[in-house]
Parts: sequence; structure tokens; C-alpha cells
Amino acid sequence: MSLGTKGEGGTIVLRGILSTLLKPGITLSVVTILTVAGVALFIGDGVITPAISILSAVEGITLVPGLSGLAGGDVLLIAAFIAIGLFLIQKKGTEHVAWMFGPVMLVWFIALGITGAIAILAAPQVLLALSPTYAFAFVMENGITSFFVMSAVILCVTGGEALYADMGHLGREPIVKGWYCVFPALVISYLGQGAYVMAGGATKNVLFSMVNSIFPPGYIPFLLLSICATVIASQAMISGMFSIVYQAMNTRLLPRMKIDYTSAELRSQIYIDTINWLLMIAVLVVMVGFGSSENLSSAYGLAVAGTMLISAILMLLIFILQAEAIKAMVCGLLIEVDILFLLSSFVKIPAGAYWSLLIAALPFVIILAYIRGQERLHEMLKPVPLDEFIKKYTVAYETLPKIHGTALYFTGDVCRVSPYIPQIFFQNEILYENNILVSIVSQDKPFGIETDFDTNLGPGLQVFTIRCGYMEIVDIIPLLRAQGIEEKTIFYGIENIVSDRFFWKIYSIIKRSRRHLSSSTRCRPKRSTAS
Repeated sequence: MSLGTKGEGGTIVLRGILSTLLKPGITLSVVTILTVAGVALFIGDGVITPAISILSAVEGITLVPGLSGLAGGDVLLIAAFIAIGLFLIQKKGTEHVAWMFGPVMLVWFIALGITGAIAILAAPQVLLALSPTYAFAFVMENGITSFFVMSAVILCVTGGEALYADMGHLGREPIVKGWYCVFPALVISYLGQGAYVMAGGATKNVLFSMVNSIFPPGYIPFLLLSICATVIASQAMISGMFSIVYQAMNTRLLPRMKIDYTSAELRSQIYIDTINWLLMIAVLVVMVGFGSSENLSSAYGLAVAGTMLISAILMLLIFILQAEAIKAMVCGLLIEVDILFLLSSFVKIPAGAYWSLLIAALPFVIILAYIRGQERLHEMLKPVPLDEFIKKYTVAYETLPKIHGTALYFTGDVCRVSPYIPQIFFQNEILYENNILVSIVSQDKPFGIETDFDTNLGPGLQVFTIRCGYMEIVDIIPLLRAQGIEEKTIFYGIENIVSDRFFWKIYSIIKRSRRHLSSSTRCRPKRSTAS
């Protein structure tokens, strides 16, 4: 978590760091492919994690006296309602409910530690498992069987891959400090569950069975606490998804989508409507498709292992290039463990792990198609440097007839004029008496609107710049009128892609969808005419 940019984490951030350390070439291209694969696998992981977390917690209801005969369909329905409720509150922002996350999770991990410690008393020899010699002995004695067991062991470390991606949403310090409580509580709980099984306890729903045997009156409160904890854990995964997609949009790996900033203090607190509902539908489909957490556990872990391995490889490259030998050695060891986890997880493919690959394949293809499409489009429609544009514009303005009135031309960056504007001026020979380039710039602060009107760019050519806070909804019309601007026409550029080739068709669909997904941007004119 020492590797970050503006407090953000994740594989895209690692790629950003490497792009400053590597020269353009094959190595950087491989890094980009690994990054895209990491993002895609994280998305696949982001679908299965909330599904298995919520299902496993709700299944504890079957141990409540009188509810042991509860049908699987009823459990599934309860889990589905909880999942739907979780996604419905996303638009409110985690800031409004996060005040209770810390206390609930603290109580949860304390409960795990206490119940685990009590269970250890029944078979204290389980503490010997802290010695790695037993793990090595198990591997040597059981051979290929131990390899298959690793595909189940990875379930103990899932969630770790989400912490780094969630750094931008939650902050590095809370995650690091929280780990001092989380890590010992988890270790004690796992040892306690092992001791419970060694003492002859149930081997199904081990945690809930252990707690029920230790303190039956406290089982229902513990069950409710576990449901709250899994909802919060699922929330962290969803927040991580928002962060990764946001980074992908900012680094032009994904098209722009509507973003709602839910916090006036932290710009990283965001909500992406499209991602939220697509993720909810995918989670519900996975829940219904697998039916139980036991079935899901057979499919879970492959995407996690892939994400962890890719992150470790990218970190290793960074530490090597930065000449940090100790960190590079640690990453080398992590890579060995992650490779073992990944290879062992391949045995889960027939049991349903292919679902995570199928889910990951969709964003992988979309990202690659978008990257290649943008590169090709940029080659064909290169922005024009402002100095070069002004020279051509001055000649055109002096020689071509002009239309009476004022026209506005929206451009993302005034220093690099959008290519549709020169096409209107120089190819279509459409010039107005007054031509104003309008640029809207989102700032890091949440509120505030500043305008700048430069009237000396060229004959009949001005620039109107609006700088707005990221939470502002700007009504452009009053700002224009305040400067005495009365537009006759508004121009903006839209690309249409027509092709029979597979990837170009995908890119064309992305471009068309982008207009709808990003139509409600934070800074927009409330009325306009388009040409």
C-alpha cells in the first residue's frame, strides 16, 4: 500500500507508476495487457464476492431452532433481498452510513477472536499449526492432494486483493490500522474452527456450528452481526469496483460514464449508476445460478488468484526498477505463492470457476476494443495544436464569408482543439462573425465556479473557460449571459463508427452507448441546439 497515486491503489495505478519508469515498447505493452486482465478479473471477482459473502451468512439461519427445515429457495430469497437493498443504498454514498461500519466490524472481529479463543481451549494442540513445518510436512506427505487443497485454502485470503483497490475509497491509514485488529482476530478464529473440528465438531457451517455450541443464547445476535459484517464487506468490494472503473475512465481504458460524487470532503467517494445496476444483476444471476455458498465456493478463487498474481508481478517490476531489493524479494515470494494458488484454482473450472472467467472476458474484450478503437480514432482525428489552428483560422476568417451571429464550439482542451472544429471551419467553410470555444474543466475541490473569457485569441475568436467543482451542477446559460454572449448555434462533435469487423462493431456499440451513459454529466448546458 506504499504504492499509490493521489491516494489511489489497484492495478491501474501500478501501470501508471510503471509508465513513468519504462520507455514505450514491448514491455509497457505487456504491462498494459496485464493491467487490463487484472481489471477484468477484479470485476469477475467483484460479482462473486458479494454473492458468496451474503449467501454464506444468511445460510446460518438454518441453525436457528425451528428454522432448520428452511428450504434453500427461502434462504436464497432472503439473500437476494439483502443484496438488492445493498445496491439500492449505493447512490446515497457510503459517507452517510460509514459511521457505523467501524464499530460493527470492530465488534465482529472481537466476536471472532473471543469465540475462536474459547474453541482453542478444547484442542490447544491446534496452536502448533502456527509453525510452517506442518504445512511443509502436509505437502510432502499428501503430494497432489495438497495441491488441490490449496484451491480451498485461498478462500482464507480472499478480500486482500480488494484492500489495495479500495485504498482510494477508504484511505491507506484506516486500512493499515484496521489490519492490526483484523489479522490476529482472523488467525485466532481459523485456529478455533480447526480446534472445534479436531474435537469432533461439525464439518459443515463450521463457524456457525462452533459459535452455537459455545454459547447457544448468543447465536442469533452473532448471526445478525455476521450478516451486517458480510454486507459491509460486500460494500467494500462494490466501492472497489467503483474505484477501479473510475481509474479506468481517467486513464482512457473505459469510456466516460455518469459519475456522482457523494462526498464534499473526498473526491474518491463516488457512485457510478451503470456499474451499480449491472453489478446487481450479475450478483443476483450468480446467486440463483449456484443456489448456495457451498456451490459458489467451488467456483470462487480463480479470479482472486489471478488478480493477486498480476498485482504482485507489476509490483515486482516497480521495485526492481526502483532498486528496492528487499521489497522485490518479498514480491518474488508472493509470486510463488500466488502461482500455486492460481494453478490449484484451475481444478475448479469444471465446478463453475469458468463463470468468473466468462464474467471477466466481457470487460476484457470491451477494454481492448476501446483502447484499440481510441488509438485508431486518434490517428484519424488528431486534435489540432492551438497555434497551428489560429494560423489557419486567421486566413480563413479573412477570406471566407461569415454568418451573422455567434456560435459556440465545445472542446475538451483549448490547447488541443477538437478535430471537428477545424473540419467545420476549413473543410465545410462555415464561419460565424463571432466564434467562441467553450471548455469545461472539473477541479479537485467539490464546490465553486470560476469563468474566464479571453476575447483576444484571434479575429472573431474567443475562449470561454468554465472551471467548476466536481460536485457542481452548472447551468451554463446564465454564465454565458453574464458575459453578454447570445449564441445562435451550438456545435459539438460526435463520432460515428461504421464497420463489418468484429472489434470495430464492438467499438461502435461502445461509442453509441457512451452518449447515453454519460449524458447526465456534472457540467452541462441545460438547453442547446446541435449541428
